[in-house]
Amino acid sequence: MASAAVVDAGDAPEPTVRNLLDQESLKWVFVGGKGGVGKTTCSSILSVLLAGVRQSVLVISTDPAHNLSDAFQQRFTKFPTLVRGFTNLYAMEIDPKVENDGLSNEGMEGFLSELTNAIPGVDEAMSFAEMLKLVQTMDYSVVVFDTAPTGHTLRLLQFPATLEKGLEKMMELKNRFGGLLNQASRLFGLGDELNEDAMLGKLEGMKDVIEQVNRQFKDPDLTTFVCVCIPEFLSLYETERLVQELAKFEIDSHNIIINQVIFDEEAVESKLLKARIKMQQKYIDQFHMLYDDFNITKLPLLSEEVCGVQALQNFSQHFLTPYKSALKRGTVEELEERITLLKSALQEAEAELDRVRKGKQSA
Repeated sequence: MASAAVVDAGDAPEPTVRNLLDQESLKWVFVGGKGGVGKTTCSSILSVLLAGVRQSVLVISTDPAHNLSDAFQQRFTKFPTLVRGFTNLYAMEIDPKVENDGLSNEGMEGFLSELTNAIPGVDEAMSFAEMLKLVQTMDYSVVVFDTAPTGHTLRLLQFPATLEKGLEKMMELKNRFGGLLNQASRLFGLGDELNEDAMLGKLEGMKDVIEQVNRQFKDPDLTTFVCVCIPEFLSLYETERLVQELAKFEIDSHNIIINQVIFDEEAVESKLLKARIKMQQKYIDQFHMLYDDFNITKLPLLSEEVCGVQALQNFSQHFLTPYKSALKRGTVEELEERITLLKSALQEAEAELDRVRKGKQSA
């Protein structure tokens, strides 16, 4: 689904994320894809860029691995925390497991456990609904979700249906036990904590919140999904699956970020790199063929990790301007650079050969 990226005849959409910054109505931005493709780096940089054009930005990690703290090199919790160096960018990391509001009695835990076992994902759905209630009480201009790998993300999109099942299960339990729950809670002095109507009301409230947000998620003016991938077969396959699922859930998606690209100009004289470039180019061509109406942004493979606010800001330029290597293959400058590197490699090899010969002589 790519409704927001209109393509003129013969024109491809701009290969940057500038369209996301220009879309002032955006309220929710999801960043997702296969594990290990750089989702957290991309969502962190998108939130940094959005903070430059929007009044207030919140970036939320729903991935149990929680890498936001690593990306910004700052500790985050389940409550919004101001990112160092910013006045309008906040971050939080939520645990996608249900929190029982501090209730530690075995009855409540047992009941929730039965509900969780009966409906896979209901604990995450309840946790997500609670988090959305919290977010809605705050006045952020835009919220960026750093989501868990694709499977978890697709479950997140199914939360309204999951909570619907939860409600049906609650009604079934209520009808089956016919007030036994209320009697037991009064007998053991648990008050209203285990009251079936109170719990039903809580679940109903969560469902209302998630349905309201779900309506917003289906509005392309308010919500978009950014797919992050790398130029390999499995990642291409996962992205295709994700885009199809997003279309099924009527969630807009018109941006793809292809990360860890090796640019031809930078491969000096390495057979391995040349083979990787050839393989990557095959999948990059397929991405462009499959998603010709998407904004496809290519990011370079770096020799170091992107950690800390300064590194994120430095790397963010490639999100707004297509990456170009400093050297162009076949130019005098590129050939001089290649000769310098080859001479250096030759010197290192000669020094290593000397060491080996000396080692043999001493032995």
